[in-house]
Amino acid sequence: FGFKWNMGWMHDTLEYFSKDPIHRRHHHHQLTFGLLYAFSENFVLPLSHDEMVHGKGSLIDKMPGDAWSKLANLRALFGWMWAHPGSRLLFMGGELAQWQEWSHDRSLDWHVLAQPGHAGVQALVRALNAIATTNPAIWERQYDPSGFQWIDANDADQNVISFARFSADGLAVLVCVANLSAVHRGGYRIGVPRGGHWEQVLDTSSVAFGGETPDIVSERAADPVPWHGLDQSVALDLAPLSVVWLSSVTEPYFGALAAPGAVSAPKNV
Repeated sequence: FGFKWNMGWMHDTLEYFSKDPIHRRHHHHQLTFGLLYAFSENFVLPLSHDEMVHGKGSLIDKMPGDAWSKLANLRALFGWMWAHPGSRLLFMGGELAQWQEWSHDRSLDWHVLAQPGHAGVQALVRALNAIATTNPAIWERQYDPSGFQWIDANDADQNVISFARFSADGLAVLVCVANLSAVHRGGYRIGVPRGGHWEQVLDTSSVAFGGETPDIVSERAADPVPWHGLDQSVALDLAPLSVVWLSSVTEPYFGALAAPGAVSAPKNV
């Protein structure tokens, strides 16, 4: 009994993702506000049965737009959720992107996996779990504010949010960049906590997950270009409605670990 469901995170996040991307700039705080209290408890991030039954609709049906947009939004939601501090709880059927809300009177809609988009969502959840279990930056300090650092929490106009996660020894760093607009953002530059090589380990818009971005293993060296208050930066091509993860495992990084104000309030909260 050492965990607590973060219902505030669930309601805020689902409310944000239900909005048409053109309106999301006005609801940006719904994704950033939760980090003000994320480390006050050992939180579980639930997408629970409370929101998937009794006429509330399935998880994918809460997403806006046409079928393509709904699938892309759902993949982005999962990419955001798995990178976010806290343990994750996904209610059955969500990993299939099934259209019907869950019912105890029937099985899950396994037949939807015959469609590439739904099979891609299942493949994404499998990949998220695999990366999360092997990258200590995601889980070693998930209840510790010293393992988290905003990169940019305030780009509401472009619907882009970025942050970094750190392992206990500072060796592993994971950067999450979410482009939650419906617009491709080429050459989008973000600061990174250190130089050296960064590997793109996840892109929710990859063809492997039912998206349209070529599934290419991407590695790049950080540029000595100051950005977001950091000495190094990288430029990314961000597909619409996508989340990208970058991973670096080189020398220890203690910038965020030593900074008592690592988790600061975004300007728009």
